[in-house]
Amino acid sequence: MIKNKIYGLIGLARRAGKIAFGTESSIDTIKRKKAKLVIVAENCSDRTKKNFDLVCKEENVPIRVFGTIEELSDSIGQDNKAVIVIKDIGFSNEIIKKIDGGEIIG
Repeated sequence: MIKNKIYGLIGLARRAGKIAFGTESSIDTIKRKKAKLVIVAENCSDRTKKNFDLVCKEENVPIRVFGTIEELSDSIGQDNKAVIVIKDIGFSNEIIKKIDGGEIIG
């Protein structure tokens, strides 16, 4: 249920033109200080995870490992996208909250 909401938010961000995807475009967006959140697929290569982890730490951008390449790609209407960058603070805050379990009432 929560996963569907997250994919819905990613899709909405895509339609609003507030994302970048793919390795080159994502790194460029991060370096230009436009990235608010980086989402890396769980099943992408360890090298990709490590590279984005380093770039995000350098640029102080939050990063989350979430979903599969297929699920993330479907949510933005693309094929084979392992990395998605959210460029909007509102979308990124909502997605982080949901990924980190912000809706759980304890």
